Amino acid sequence: MNLIEQFKAYKLIPVVTIPKLEDAETMLAGLVEGGLPVAEVCFRTDCAEEAIKLAVKKYPQMLVGAGTVINGEQCERAIKAGAKFIVSPGLSEEVAAVCKQHGIFYLPGVVTATEIVKALSLGLTTVKFFPAENFGGLKTIKALSAAFPQLSFVPTGGVNENNILDYLAFPKIVACGGSWIMKGDIAQNCRAVCEKLRSVQ
Repeated sequence: MNLIEQFKAYKLIPVVTIPKLEDAETMLAGLVEGGLPVAEVCFRTDCAEEAIKLAVKKYPQMLVGAGTVINGEQCERAIKAGAKFIVSPGLSEEVAAVCKQHGIFYLPGVVTATEIVKALSLGLTTVKFFPAENFGGLKTIKALSAAFPQLSFVPTGGVNENNILDYLAFPKIVACGGSWIMKGDIAQNCRAVCEKLRSVQ
């Protein structure tokens, strides 16, 4: 199963911000126990690199990626730590080049047609639409899909338990990114959302 198929199977990519390394195991364990063993670990905290290493070692069954990667140096570190995919809030040609060199899947953030044209020129056909709700959400994604039928989307930003099924009902959306399940009881949140997502084909 390739990475896109894994995303489609999970339908939700938890966006995980780990403030301190001692928090990592509890947070990651919650995802695994809740039946959603996938994490986009945000690279904006000091312990992100170590947290990815820990996740890869402790939970080999988990699909672990790095998010908020904005330059080549961060990307190299994330890949070395064991990240299986890289996510950026915007489109970085530098990050795209590093990912291509290492054969790692890159999910760049876009909101405009110009950014999409740039992504396509780099050979990228799956993009993160971010921040989704701020830029028109599903309505905008549908409009962009009409212009770019070869494109698939992972909307992130404002996606939650109340609107995720609406997003996933659109066939050009492979999965959604979300941080809401990381608040409170992570395992219980995962179980609840996985139950809801079973209705999506």
